[in-house]
Formats: sequence, structure tokens, C-alpha cells
Amino acid sequence: MSKKKEANIQSKNESISYLPSMLDAYRSKVVPNMVSRFGYDNSMQVPKLLSISLNMGLGDAKTNSKKLESAIKELELISGQKPVVTKSKSDISNFKIRKGFPVGCKVTLRSSKMFEFFERLTCIALPRSRDFRGLSFKSFDGRGNYNFGIKEQIIFPEINYDDIDSVRGLNVTISTSADTDEEAYWLLKEFGFPLRDKPNNKTIDEAA
Repeated sequence: MSKKKEANIQSKNESISYLPSMLDAYRSKVVPNMVSRFGYDNSMQVPKLLSISLNMGLGDAKTNSKKLESAIKELELISGQKPVVTKSKSDISNFKIRKGFPVGCKVTLRSSKMFEFFERLTCIALPRSRDFRGLSFKSFDGRGNYNFGIKEQIIFPEINYDDIDSVRGLNVTISTSADTDEEAYWLLKEFGFPLRDKPNNKTIDEAA
């Protein structure tokens, strides 16, 4: 067998044996805890993370191509995947934007890259936010998906403050297969995602 074939087989074996720690945590910790909490008949009923979308909007992308290139480069560093340019779907006269003008960039992560980014986001990036006290539990969309904004891209360690042209924010959407916001909330909490605790009904009644 040639050295090239041996190298290909070795790389395939390594990719098969590699398991992101968040995926391992989902199988070993999250699934049993969710089954215990919601009483699912089958572990396959436990909600899953489907994708994580990052969207960076740029108001002056139509006139400043350098800022658009910089945003694409930064989003690629943050996500580890090549972003796509988002374009206006219609004319907006108030902002002097025509249909087809670039307005930002976005990237959607799935599978291993999604779990790797989710771990960096949960364990490193969000705790580095200024005056961070947890994310709101009210930002679910009613279909089990969670949306929130990040004000500064410099909370990600991949971004070097000296190399950026300006501080800009981005929007993050975490899509799950949960049927309800309650299931999605506890799914993320079991992962260790920094959501604020919901107030207990007993506590509210006592305060009233």
C-alpha cells in the first residue's frame, strides 16, 4: 500500500474517532437529563441543536467595499467557515439602498463546526463580554429557536483588536428541533449556555 493511501486512511480514521466535546456532553449528559425532566418515551425525542447562524449587517457596505471585505474576513475567523454576502431584497429609499446591494454577510454552521463554535461561544466568548450577567430567557421565537445580539466582535479570541478597522456587532440564531420554548430553554441550559434563570411562580406569588 502506498504512503498516500495510508495517509488518507489514517485521516479518515481520525475524523471518525473525533467527537466534539459538546456533542459528547449532549449524548452523555443532556439527553438523560432531558428525558428525566420531560418524561420522553424515547431518547430520540430529545430536542437537538440543528444549526447556528451568524449574521453581520453593514450599513455602508454598498459604498465601502473594504469594510465588507473586513467583515467577511472577521466572520470567517470567528466561525471557521467562509461567509456569504447578503444582498438587499428590495429598494429602500430612506437608506438609499437598491435591490441587490450588499448589506452584510452571514454564515450557517452545522454538525461538528456548529458544536465547536457553540463551545467557544459558551465557554470563552460570552464570558468575555463587558458586564456580562447572562442572556435573557425571553429571546425565544415561539418555535424553539433562540436569537440574541453580540455588540462587539472583539469578544472572540480569534479577533485581534489591532487588526480591525471598527468595532461591529453580529446577530446569532440558535436553531433547535424543540417543539416549545420551554424545551429549548432547558436544552440550552443543560449544555451550560449562560441563560438567566426563570423566576419561580412561588417566588412571584410570595412577592405579590
